[in-house]
Amino acid sequence: ILTYSTINSFLFLQLAAQVLDDLDDEDIGFGLVDSKKERAVAKKLGLLEVDSIYIFADDEIIEYDGELAADTLLEFLYDVIEEPVEIISNDRELKGFHHIEEDIKLMGYFKSAKSSHFTEYDDAAEEFHPLIKFFATFEAKIAKKLNLKMNEVDFYEPFMNKPVSIPGKPYIEDDIVSFIEEHDRPTLRKLEPHSMYEIWEDDINRQHIVAFAEESDPDGYEVLEILKEVAQENTENPDLSIIWIDPDDFPLMVPYWEKTFGIDLSSPQIGVVDVEDADSVWMEMDDEENMPTADELDTWIRRRDVWNNQPW
Repeated sequence: ILTYSTINSFLFLQLAAQVLDDLDDEDIGFGLVDSKKERAVAKKLGLLEVDSIYIFADDEIIEYDGELAADTLLEFLYDVIEEPVEIISNDRELKGFHHIEEDIKLMGYFKSAKSSHFTEYDDAAEEFHPLIKFFATFEAKIAKKLNLKMNEVDFYEPFMNKPVSIPGKPYIEDDIVSFIEEHDRPTLRKLEPHSMYEIWEDDINRQHIVAFAEESDPDGYEVLEILKEVAQENTENPDLSIIWIDPDDFPLMVPYWEKTFGIDLSSPQIGVVDVEDADSVWMEMDDEENMPTADELDTWIRRRDVWNNQPW
């Protein structure tokens, strides 16, 4: 693991020490590349962004775009260590697969791990590991429950009821990679600590539609279900991208968000945010009344291109 940085090396080494303390059984090392003194080294290694952390795993370079916290980085590293494709062999594992709804995921059906088609799939998985979840089954009964044909791969967008089959089977690695790259901005995404900067920087015309909602709170859960309904109705719209933030995942950020946006995160909030200057407009919601319906939220979003004054 290398950081290409101008930041205080002590802070990075402190973070590294905390992570390594929990990874004493793993063969992992940390290094620091000074962006002022070692630009040639950074260029040779393919380090492009200053103040970033890069993970070298086998032949892949993975940029860590998440929270600089030991527990978050540690969890991310454990994901990196795992195999890029998780095999589903029984109903219990299939149930676990279905419970994953917050992430992009793919499922493929292949004859065996020795299949050349599975090899192409596995190679594609390495390109996106661990940020996109790849699954596969070699069991006909599992494939039947998923309506998968041999050598077919389904793409699941977060929070959508049905997957999309990648066209053109059997595939080579580039077919799968290209499809994912064309569909890697879901209509509804959850801001996760391990990828928060990557998601926040992936804006549309400088804007994000942002929804703060605690999933564990009844009102927050209701808002989340409404967001899912709106996303499902607009999944074909490339200009709609909603970011769901659960304040429980970012307790230290709550005071900053409340001050910056002028909102109270003790109840759900939905707004449009300019990512450059943090200007924002928020939907009026009375936490003592019912939450907005999906139709009301859809209508509000369509009217909220507040800077360009153009509906999407």
